[in-house]
Amino acid sequence: MLKRRENLGSTGIGRQIAIPHMPLPGRKPPPRRLRSQAGRTRLQAIDEKPVKFFFLIVAPPLEVSNQYLPVLGKIAQFSKEADVPEKLLALHEPSEF
Repeated sequence: MLKRRENLGSTGIGRQIAIPHMPLPGRKPPPRRLRSQAGRTRLQAIDEKPVKFFFLIVAPPLEVSNQYLPVLGKIAQFSKEADVPEKLLALHEPSEF
């Protein structure tokens, strides 16, 4: 599903960061609330630019109010800070995040 979502348009926002976001239809049971996950990766976005960090946002399949948009906005805003890629690279344990 993430690959299909990425094929619709790159979720890479530059600076080696991607924010894939999507509803989760068909999951049993479907999530009742918004979920997110952060991690490292060694991928290339559909625009062929490298991605080292991702912030995944998934929402319930019948998400009408687009609750993920404010979360997406906050992550994008955070990602614009000049030292974010370096700070993310320096993390070694989940508790440091």
